[in-house]
Amino acid sequence: MKRIDWNDLDDAGRAAALARPAQSRATELREGVETIVAAVRARGDEALREFTARYDGAGLDALDVRDDEFAAAEARLSPELKAAIREAAERIERFHRAAAPTPVAVETAPGVRVERILRPIRRVGLYVPAGGAPLPSTAIMLGVPAAIAGCRDVLLCTPVQADGRCDDAVLYAAKVTGVHRVFKLGGAQAIAAMAYGTASVPRCDKLFGPGNAWVTEAKLQVAGDPDGAAIDMPAGPSEVLVIADGDADPRFVAADLLSQAEHGPDSQVLLVSPSAALLDRVEDEVERQRRELPRADIAAMALAESRLVRVRDLVQALDVSNRYAPEHLIIQTADPRALLDGVESAGSVFLGDWTPESLGDYCSGSNHVLPTYGYARSYSGVSVASFQKQVTVQEASAEGLRAIGPCAATLAAAEQLEAHRRAVTLRLAAMDAVA
Repeated sequence: MKRIDWNDLDDAGRAAALARPAQSRATELREGVETIVAAVRARGDEALREFTARYDGAGLDALDVRDDEFAAAEARLSPELKAAIREAAERIERFHRAAAPTPVAVETAPGVRVERILRPIRRVGLYVPAGGAPLPSTAIMLGVPAAIAGCRDVLLCTPVQADGRCDDAVLYAAKVTGVHRVFKLGGAQAIAAMAYGTASVPRCDKLFGPGNAWVTEAKLQVAGDPDGAAIDMPAGPSEVLVIADGDADPRFVAADLLSQAEHGPDSQVLLVSPSAALLDRVEDEVERQRRELPRADIAAMALAESRLVRVRDLVQALDVSNRYAPEHLIIQTADPRALLDGVESAGSVFLGDWTPESLGDYCSGSNHVLPTYGYARSYSGVSVASFQKQVTVQEASAEGLRAIGPCAATLAAAEQLEAHRRAVTLRLAAMDAVA
């Protein structure tokens, strides 16, 4: 990990210190995804089978998962894992249901009622990756809010294994959370199938879920096409920033840093602290713990692009964090909640020694599909609201139009929109004629 003293840097140096590993949108990647998307649009299921054979080594007849395959997957899972999936889903549902948007009705003037009503997005497509490891937790994080929102059709795509099966835990999580159909599809071809539809895969209105560079590029391409589909958010590699004071336990801090570093070689982790002694202890502890990990080599590659940042005090640490806008922000200080009001940009925040980021990844109740790569400055994590449309409704009585119509007419005249003005004034004149 690179050591940095924040107060030794000018603004350009600080920007460089917080730079993320470059996201690849190289010509080869972009053109490769364009080729896949075009093939799926042109040849549908035939192209999906070809790409699945080429990239996943599986020859498929049917692309969707059958009822007997769900039953077999459930039978193969241990009772402990099934219980953990159900427990996590229940806790995530509890929080997401409480945090869901609610209808609103307000009288903004006598006789003028304005409402907000909620409607689910009709058909949504969920993507659950299975590259380095399958992610049943992502199926839970996406399936639960989709169900609460009331989406009529919930589809899920996840890569198939060479034996023609999807991951057992992913299938069980999909079933538990009420996903309606699961398809044995991964990569950019899965995104294309859900965005444009094929004979087997229905076209979706909005796509959700993380993935590798090919999946991310495919999501960006279909989102930029008027004939494609909306997406949840732009995304990049996973990341965490930890703010810690001199009394933080270096073992805990190191474990939190490594829990993100093991995601992939392009993940990034940062520790920001006013204590040079803590930075030293954590650096040693990170290397000690890393050597014990099965994914030690992957973590080492991520750590090469990670930072140990010394700051003047915790106020400056917050400034650094807000500038970086991390996906995950962990605060391990004597009074972590005292810093919360100063947090402006973060996907999800974890307070105190006993709140590892892993809880949010799996079962605390929050969602782990979060904005990365600085998008936390302007995006929020996935929630029930992500699966809904908020529609406003207004209703005015004659009294209401008389009260606020002149305001609308004056503003319409200022904008030189005469038809707008007359839509109001004709009605006012009609009321005056019968008065």
